Amino acid sequence: MLDIKSNREDEIRIMLCNCRDITNANGYFIELLQLGESLREIILQNKLPTFLNALSNNERLIIFSSLKEKDRCVCELEAILNKSQSSISHHLKILEEAGVIKGWKKGKFTYYGIENDVVKMHLATFIKFLALKKDSLPKRNGDLEKSNLL
Repeated sequence: MLDIKSNREDEIRIMLCNCRDITNANGYFIELLQLGESLREIILQNKLPTFLNALSNNERLIIFSSLKEKDRCVCELEAILNKSQSSISHHLKILEEAGVIKGWKKGKFTYYGIENDVVKMHLATFIKFLALKKDSLPKRNGDLEKSNLL
């Protein structure tokens, strides 16, 4: 197995030399490996895939959009989506586990609202990954609203 990995690394080094004017393929390869590890670590620390997955469904986007207006109980969300309580609960669980929303009991009903700070943090992280230039990134979290990125 180690031999296969070593052969693949050698192939990548050769391709790097062909696609760029690189004099030190080993050094550049190590830089790229470190970049990949750094990006993976940032993504995992911020739970970005979980956040994006939670919002990657039409029903969950509708739930999120309806909660932007105001906190809502499950029965309101059932009417908005015209779906069963079990279907709504499934989507709410995914959104809640991702930290996008938070639920609380009020009498016999459960209400849900958006966790604004969590959503803003994930959006800021996502925008950083989408930014084309390092200079275009906001310097502080408060700068995100002032920038043209949102």
